[in-house]
Amino acid sequence: MAGDWLKFEKSTSDKPEVWAMADQLAIDPDAVVGKLLRVWAWFDEQSEEGNAPSVSKSLLDRRVGVSGFCDAMVLCGWMLDDGKEVTLPNFDRHNGKTAKNRSLTAKRVAKHKVKTNATGNGDSVTNALPREEKRREENNKPPISPKGESVPFSEIFALYHEMLPELPPAPNQTEKRKKNISQRWRETVKVPSADGFKEMPCNDLDFWRRFFNRVRNSPHLMGENERSWQANLEWITKKENFYKIIEGNYVRDK
Repeated sequence: MAGDWLKFEKSTSDKPEVWAMADQLAIDPDAVVGKLLRVWAWFDEQSEEGNAPSVSKSLLDRRVGVSGFCDAMVLCGWMLDDGKEVTLPNFDRHNGKTAKNRSLTAKRVAKHKVKTNATGNGDSVTNALPREEKRREENNKPPISPKGESVPFSEIFALYHEMLPELPPAPNQTEKRKKNISQRWRETVKVPSADGFKEMPCNDLDFWRRFFNRVRNSPHLMGENERSWQANLEWITKKENFYKIIEGNYVRDK
C-alpha cells in the first residue's frame, strides 16, 4: 500500500553496527542495509510490537538469503533472542504508524518554531503538539541530571540488565551510579567509522545500546580472565574505563 513505510535514518549505512555485521558475514555493507530493511519490513508487516514468537532466526535468515544474519543482528544489539522468541528493541520508535505520527509531530513542531521566531510570539512549542502527544510529553518526562539535562536513568538501567544479564546486577539507582551516567550522558566521544573516527554524542539511548554491546563483546569484561573478574555498572561508566571501552582496549583481551 502507498501508506506503508519504514523510518530509515540516512546515517544507517555508516553506523558501526552495519560495518561490524558486514565484516562478520563477509558481505558488502550496502547489502547489509538492504537485508536489514527486509527484516524490519517483515516485523512491521507481521507483528504488532516487534515480537516473533512463532518464527525462528533461521527462517528470517532464509528470507534475507544469508545464513547467520539474525545472529549478527543479535550481536550488535539490533535483535534480541531469549530462546523463546526473537524481538526487535525499540520497535515502536522506528516502525509503523507510531513512528510516522512521531515524524509528523516533529515536522509540526519545527514549523511552529519557525513561525514563532518570525512573529516573536512567545507561545510554547508544546502548543504545536496534538492533545495526545501533549499528555504523553508530560507523563514521560525523564529525571533531571545535576546540571539540568534530562537523563533517562530508568531506560539506561533497563538496557544494562537487558543486554548484560551475566554481569553483576544494579537494581538500585544509587547516587554514585546516576552521577556516573549523568556525567557520561553530557559528553561527546569519538567512535570508529568507515572513514576513521567520528564524533558521537552520548545523550542518546541508541549510543548506550552500542556501548553495552561493546562491553558484551569483550571476553575480559565478561569474566574470561585469570581472576574471573567481571565489570559492573559503576566500573564501565567511570570516565577512564568508559573511554577505554569505546576505544576498543578490551575487545581482544582474554
